[in-house]
Amino acid sequence: MSSTAVPSVLFVCVHNAGRSQMAAALLTRLGGERVEVRSAGSAPADTVNPAVVEALAEVGIDISAEVPKVLTTEAVLASDVVIIMGCGDACPYFPGKRYLDWQLDDPAGQGVVAVRPIRDQIEQRIRGLLAELGIEAAA
Repeated sequence: MSSTAVPSVLFVCVHNAGRSQMAAALLTRLGGERVEVRSAGSAPADTVNPAVVEALAEVGIDISAEVPKVLTTEAVLASDVVIIMGCGDACPYFPGKRYLDWQLDDPAGQGVVAVRPIRDQIEQRIRGLLAELGIEAAA
């Protein structure tokens, strides 16, 4: 891991408007200040998917002010774990970094009913990641 006191996780998807935004918000909620969280996209959208905003609001997480961010080499280098969610070859690879490829449905163009199960799958994976990192999930 990096020299920081807490592990750093970067979530990457193509548009940084759905899966990576949900994952970052859920990890922030469940990991608190015990983990550093980043998200980015290889081709960021203009806005976060409204169905994603709504699905997270249902569980008490407000990401309405979030905006998609562009993936940078610096963000990858500064992260201990890079979790790829469908960005494929667009994500830079650096030896020595821990990469995970989370295969999840893309919420793009979906309504909140379709986004809820994706949100729940991401939360389960976040809880597993926290356990691997030795961090107890917040209640």
